[in-house]
Amino acid sequence: MIKFIHTADIHFGMENYGRIDPKTGIHTRLLDFDRAVNFCIDRAIEEQVDFFMFSGDAYKTAHPTPTHQRLLLQCFLRLFKANIPLIIVVGNHDNPLSFGKAHALEIFGQLPVSGFYVISQPTSLTIQTKSGPVQIVGIPWPSRTTVALQAHHAHSSVTELASYISASVGTIIKQIAEQLDPTIPAVLAGHLTVSTGIFSGSEKRAIYGTDPILLPSQLALAPFDYVALGHLHRYQNLNPHGYPAIIYSGSPERIDFGERKEDKGFCIVTIHKKGTTDHVFIKTPTRPFVQLDVNLNATQSQTEQIIAEIKKHPQIHEETVLKIVYHLPVNCKDRVDITAIQNACAHIHYLVGIFPIRPLEIRTRRTEVTVEMKLEQLFDSYLASKPEWADKRDNLIKKIVELENELEQEKSHNCQ
Repeated sequence: MIKFIHTADIHFGMENYGRIDPKTGIHTRLLDFDRAVNFCIDRAIEEQVDFFMFSGDAYKTAHPTPTHQRLLLQCFLRLFKANIPLIIVVGNHDNPLSFGKAHALEIFGQLPVSGFYVISQPTSLTIQTKSGPVQIVGIPWPSRTTVALQAHHAHSSVTELASYISASVGTIIKQIAEQLDPTIPAVLAGHLTVSTGIFSGSEKRAIYGTDPILLPSQLALAPFDYVALGHLHRYQNLNPHGYPAIIYSGSPERIDFGERKEDKGFCIVTIHKKGTTDHVFIKTPTRPFVQLDVNLNATQSQTEQIIAEIKKHPQIHEETVLKIVYHLPVNCKDRVDITAIQNACAHIHYLVGIFPIRPLEIRTRRTEVTVEMKLEQLFDSYLASKPEWADKRDNLIKKIVELENELEQEKSHNCQ
């Protein structure tokens, strides 16, 4: 039996919706990510897993600060001290755009210690664990520097390049799979975009035409027993009724506010025997992200209504990142006291913003009139644009005709 942990998308450096912690001098959101990663490592040590799989995107950018590097090194050295091998697949955020530059995770492959395996090119390796050998096929983020491009692609469009890279990666995976020993447990680990994967949060802004996209059928190959993916931040199984499972473990902490409703965590995977594998999703401790929607009425103080709604929700506390959205009634001016709302939220961790939603005003189309129209026609056209007067329309037209006749009679009498 082989047991391992699968996680990805740590994104050290996502320092949004927080502040500097006065005790450590480190941004509180960076501390959130550090806590989540250490929770994964605590479980790895507790379960005495055979290895730890990290499927890419350790940092927000390929140029992490010394603080980010120190925290990640402290996390990963805990695995080394526990004699747990670590497999690292390089993600798109870890990879510099310029050819020839070192990627952000390269230092872990240069350390004079055993048990760190950094995969920056498509490759396969066999690691010896305390429970036996495991074959690992690693596919890092498929950029133009990791997949060979011929000269005739120099003038290809972005979409054409993405299609070519997708086909090339699929071919590479198939060729490596055919060379594996079918009697030894095998894991495919990659930082990839799969066609049926669900994006979340800021990922929804990704342009599909620029990402190389693979089909689930290109990954669910024999003799793989599990496919450990990174890149999409939501936990999901893209092969729920087949073998092997194709799993995005998701990020261990919320990357942005768009992920506020998602559970975050990692996977504990057990290969019981060749051809029989299961996994369990474990939630990590995460900072609560709450969006408070308040529908205001026109009779009470707008500010007091919002403050009362804040006090109603127990999930809004000192650890909360809060976003307030209030909906104004029709034809009501915005009289919310922003300062008072901010004071009412002084106890929470971070207030993202206070955003008004105003109902769309229905603009009445102007009545089409001409100089040739009679007064009765003009008034009838005007009343047609006033639905609130529909029940009085005939009577009003009758009155205006009577007034017109009286004016004409008076004018005629004066002329005589």
